[in-house]
Amino acid sequence: MSRVSKPLTVARLNDTILGCFANVKPSETLDHLVRYLGTWSGSELLIQVIQYALKLVVPFFELRARLQHRAGLRATPKSQSADGFNKLSSLLGDSRTLWRIWGLLPIFQWLISLERSPPATRKLLTIERLQGWSMLAYYPLEHLYYLGLHGIIPSTIPSPFNIFSPKKTRLTLDFNNIAIWSTRFWAAYVFLHFAHLIEDRKLLIQRHNSIRKAKGTGLSREEKKEMQQRWDAFWSEVVINLGYLPLTIHWSLEKGFFKNETWVAAFGLVAAVASFRTGWKATALPTPPEKKEEASETVPETVTAYDVSS
Repeated sequence: MSRVSKPLTVARLNDTILGCFANVKPSETLDHLVRYLGTWSGSELLIQVIQYALKLVVPFFELRARLQHRAGLRATPKSQSADGFNKLSSLLGDSRTLWRIWGLLPIFQWLISLERSPPATRKLLTIERLQGWSMLAYYPLEHLYYLGLHGIIPSTIPSPFNIFSPKKTRLTLDFNNIAIWSTRFWAAYVFLHFAHLIEDRKLLIQRHNSIRKAKGTGLSREEKKEMQQRWDAFWSEVVINLGYLPLTIHWSLEKGFFKNETWVAAFGLVAAVASFRTGWKATALPTPPEKKEEASETVPETVTAYDVSS
C-alpha cells in the first residue's frame, strides 16, 4: 500500500519550522548552565576562562603566521586572528574590571556574616578578618585605577589641606602605582588563604579521625561521600590559590615577574577553570533520593505511594 502524505498546510509548516524545538529534549546541563551564569560570579568566571584561553592561543597564531611568512605562504608575518583575539581578550578583561565595580558589596556582606557566624577556630576567624580587610583596600584602589585609566577622573586633584593654606596645591595621582598597591592587597589575601588552607586541612583530618574513633569502624557510605566532597573542595581551593599566587606577585612588582605574558595566561586559565568548576558544583541541584518501591495491595501498580500522599 502506498503511503498517503499529509497535505502541506500552514499549520503543519508552522509546526515543522517554527516548532522544530519540540524535537529537542530538555537538558539538565543547559538548565544548570543558565542557573550558574545567572549568578554574578558564574558569568564573571566564564568571561575569565575565555579571556585567558584567548591569551594562551594568541602566541600559537603569531608563531604560525611567522612560519608561513618564512615559507612564502603569507605576505606579512602578522596574524589577523591573533590581533582579533588580543582585542577581544583586552575587551573581556576591561569588562571584568568594570563588572567588579560592585565587588565591595559581597565583602561587606561576608564581614557582617563572619561576626555572626564565626568559623571553627579563633585562628580562622583572625585570618578571614584580615582577608576581608585586605579586600576592603583592594577594591577601592582598583576602582580608582580603572576610572583614572579611562580618563573618568583627572590625574590631579585639589589637596585636602588647601583649607588650611592660602596656597592652592594639587595632588598628582599615579594610577600605575595605585594599581600595584591594589594588587598587593590582593596578594595579601592570597597568602592569607594559604594559611587558611593549612587550618582547613587540620580540621578535615581531625574530623576524619573523630568519626573513625566514634564508630570504631570505617566510615559509612554517606560519610565517605561527605569527606570526599570536603577534600575535593579543599584541593580545588589549593589549585585556585596556586594559580593566583604568581599572578599577584607579577602584578605587585613594578617591572613584573614574568618576561613572557604567556605564563600570565597559563596561570590565569588554571585559576579560572578551577574556580568555574567549584562554582559549577556549588550550583548543582541536590541528587534526588532513590525511590523505594513499596508493595501494597491497596495501591495500583501505576501509582507510587509518593503520588498518593501528594
